[in-house]
Amino acid sequence: MNNITVIGAGNSGLATAAYLSINGHSVRLWNRSKSTIKKLINTKLIHLKGIINQDAKLDIVTTDIVKATRDTALIMVTTPATSHVSIANLLSKTLDPHVPIILNPGRTFGALDFGNTLSSTNSKIPTIAETQTIVFTCRKTSEDTSIILAMKKGVLISTLRKNDITSLINSIPACLKDNFKPTNSMLLTSIGNVGMILHCAPVLLNAGWIECETASFKYYYSGITKTISEFLQKVDDERVQVSKALCSPVESLIGWLKRSYNAKGKNLYDCIHDVKSYETIDAPRTLQHRYIFEDIPTGLVPLEALGLKLGLSMKYTSIIIDLAHMLLNTDFRESGRNLTNLELNMLSTDELIEKLSNRN
Repeated sequence: MNNITVIGAGNSGLATAAYLSINGHSVRLWNRSKSTIKKLINTKLIHLKGIINQDAKLDIVTTDIVKATRDTALIMVTTPATSHVSIANLLSKTLDPHVPIILNPGRTFGALDFGNTLSSTNSKIPTIAETQTIVFTCRKTSEDTSIILAMKKGVLISTLRKNDITSLINSIPACLKDNFKPTNSMLLTSIGNVGMILHCAPVLLNAGWIECETASFKYYYSGITKTISEFLQKVDDERVQVSKALCSPVESLIGWLKRSYNAKGKNLYDCIHDVKSYETIDAPRTLQHRYIFEDIPTGLVPLEALGLKLGLSMKYTSIIIDLAHMLLNTDFRESGRNLTNLELNMLSTDELIEKLSNRN
């Protein structure tokens, strides 16, 4: 049994903490806001539903980062990627360079962003890893209840430093290890971020229904129509082209759906609608949602910036960022992971390939 720290008590945090607990690990769950975990602080009990129906007892539930990370063997960060910088600053105060940190997921260049933040305050940087997506298809239905609808297969995972990948894999609990597929290239996890394709455009293109107080609909099954699927395919084609230009081609969204969920179909619409666990997922009830405020600044913004730097046409990606900017009065390019704050703006194409494919 290992001590494992889970950072964040949201959808994936609750599922991760509970799953690790029922598989024999001592879990410390940390959350910034006490109000979110008030009940869990008292009971330390998470009710798992879905493909697993079992109660999970946690060891510690706290807002104290020192208490949460003391004597831990692994830190699993499950907060939205927009919190990574603040989490890195917080962890820097109690950092043990021997304890690996996994960003679940990193979105696009999460490990790089996290590492840059830590390096500004620490001389010794631990192993930092990012996953392509979260292992769990899950939803938090109450403060202490999580529904796990499915567990993905072959989730790509990479490390900021190439040579850390072997030791990182050895540190992953056995109950999760088979769900991950190690890769030596951070480009495969970052440009392989499919959430930015599945999340951003469908929310914006269904804005009227999402804001309608009397309407509700299933996000994937009703919100992603054939026309929207065709648009998503064009955005995904741009994502794949960026990866090819950086000599690290990623799989298409269709390929990912087939590998992760055994989806079948001749096009994107068919594959999305063949994923059984997507059938019950409701659409957001507001545009102030992580599908926009996380996936655009930490997903589409760095993707577009890299593509434009490489001389590629990013018109479908750009139109989504532009629409979000104008609809929500938020400059996502300025606030997001742009090439300047990622420290990539002055690099040549060869230097980008060298740095981002972990060949350093």
